[in-house]
Amino acid sequence: MKFHKILLISLLSVLFVNCGGSNKNTAPFGLKVVSKNNHIKSGDWVTYNIVNKSGLAPESLVFSIDGKQLNFQGDSLALEVQSLGNKTLEVAIKYKDGQYKISEKIQVFAKTPPSLYTYKILNTYPHDRNAYTQGLEFYNDTLYESTGLKGFSSLRKLNYKTGEILKKVSLPDAIFGEGISILNNKIYMLSWQSGKGFIFDINTFEQISQFTYGQSKEGWGLCNDGSKFFKSDGSQKIWTLDPVSLKELDHIELVTHKGFFKDTNELEYVDGNIYANVYQKESVMIINASSGAIEGVVNFSGLKKLVTQHSEVDVLNGIAYHPGRKTFFVTGKKWDKIFEVSLEKK
Repeated sequence: MKFHKILLISLLSVLFVNCGGSNKNTAPFGLKVVSKNNHIKSGDWVTYNIVNKSGLAPESLVFSIDGKQLNFQGDSLALEVQSLGNKTLEVAIKYKDGQYKISEKIQVFAKTPPSLYTYKILNTYPHDRNAYTQGLEFYNDTLYESTGLKGFSSLRKLNYKTGEILKKVSLPDAIFGEGISILNNKIYMLSWQSGKGFIFDINTFEQISQFTYGQSKEGWGLCNDGSKFFKSDGSQKIWTLDPVSLKELDHIELVTHKGFFKDTNELEYVDGNIYANVYQKESVMIINASSGAIEGVVNFSGLKKLVTQHSEVDVLNGIAYHPGRKTFFVTGKKWDKIFEVSLEKK
C-alpha cells in the first residue's frame, strides 16, 4: 500500500521513535506535513505523506494528538483537537516485523475569529480610589477584592453598593498581591513573583495555609469552575490547578484564528468561558476554558474616562460576575467607581 502527498506545518525536524530501539538514521519511515498557507485550524482536513525509506509494506496507520485518535481517509487527515496551540502529531505504523512511531510538532489555531462585544452601563457604585485592584469576585452575593503593590497589598470584603470595606487583612510588605478566587468558603490569593499563594478562611480572614507554584513561575489571575482552578501567569498559557493540592494538572494555550495571545490578567469563570482582563489594555478576552480559543473580545474603552482623574489612576483591571443579577462588575486600579455592565455582541 502506498501513501502519498502532504499534511501540516513547518520545516521542523521530524522525530523518529522506533519501538524496537533502532537508530533514527536507519528509520524505515518518515513523515512530511504541510497545510494551506502553513496555518492549521482545528477541524481542518489536511493531507499527509508517509515516506517509505525501506520498501517495507505498512499494514496500518494510527494518527493521534494528546492520546486521542484522529480520523483519516485516504491521504487526508482530520485535525480535530480538544485543546489548541502547540501540539504533537503522532503516527503509529504497523508493518510485518514490528511497529514504528513518528511524531511531528505542529500548531493548531481556532476555527473562527473572535466575536466583538461592547458594554452597557447598568449601575455605578463607589470604590476605594486607593485600591490597586488585582482580583474581584462575588461569593454568596458579597463582593471580595484583592489589591496589589508591595506595602499596600490586601484582601477585602466589600459592600459593593456603598463602597464600604467590611473586612480587610493586609499582606506582608514584601508581597505583591494578585488575583483571588473563592471555593468552599476559602479565599485563594496569588502573589506576583514570590512563587506562592495564600489560603484564607472566608469568615475570619485568618490565613489557613500557603501553596507554591509549579511551572507557572508568576501569579497573575485566578478563577475556578467549582472543581478546579485556572491560573494565569502572563504567558500564553492558563494553568489548571487541583482544588485541594493546588498542584498544576495541565494547561491550555490561548489562541485566535491567527496566532497566540498572552498577558491575561484578572480572571473570571462563567459557563464554560474564562473572562480575562488584558494587561495594560481596556479590554477583556472571552476564552473557551477547554480549548483555549479566544471566542470574544470586549472593548471597554471609555470607562476610564468616567472615573475621577488623578495622578495615580491606572488601567482597567477587575471583573466579577454576579450570578443572581447575571451582570458583570468591572473596575480598575485606583478607580473610584465600579461599573455594573451587561455585554452586547456587535
